[in-house]
Amino acid sequence: MNTGVVAVRYAKALLAFAKGGGGEEQVCRELKALAESWTRVPGLRRAVENPVLPASEKLALLRQAAGGEGVSGMLLRFFRLVLDGGREALLPFMAWAYVDLYHADKGILVGRLVTAAPAPGLAGRLEAEAARRTRGRVELETTVDPALIGGFVMQLGDLRLDASVATQLERIRTQLEARNRRIV
Repeated sequence: MNTGVVAVRYAKALLAFAKGGGGEEQVCRELKALAESWTRVPGLRRAVENPVLPASEKLALLRQAAGGEGVSGMLLRFFRLVLDGGREALLPFMAWAYVDLYHADKGILVGRLVTAAPAPGLAGRLEAEAARRTRGRVELETTVDPALIGGFVMQLGDLRLDASVATQLERIRTQLEARNRRIV
């Protein structure tokens, strides 16, 4: 069976279960933390997928990776279900699928903002403007890339707004090369 299909089915079931208990937002936060732990700690995946490690220790690892002792009972029940079914290798895909389904269910647009230097106020202003124009909620994940030299690049769905100095300099270089070719 396709990995994506299985992960989405589990994620849909978890979302329905969490909505029934009113904890879908908390589960989303916990699964985001789990997904970040998968990328930050490469040994976590190997440990959770290790067939020799008992399920109780895997559950403790997953609890810690999802936020520690404050993890919701709903998510712990889900972890037990996944571990009992031997589907722990699919947990990262389930986490990302849940976050995507949650955002779609709540009408949240998730975008990305890359700036040349830290600009905490810019993200808030751009989120507010994008939310006003789309008539929805917008969340921007921010990163810093000094290669932009100045300005920012915002990606929101299919829309890309590139206001970086590096791109403007590249456009100028391209125009100068095109003009020089005509002269020669």
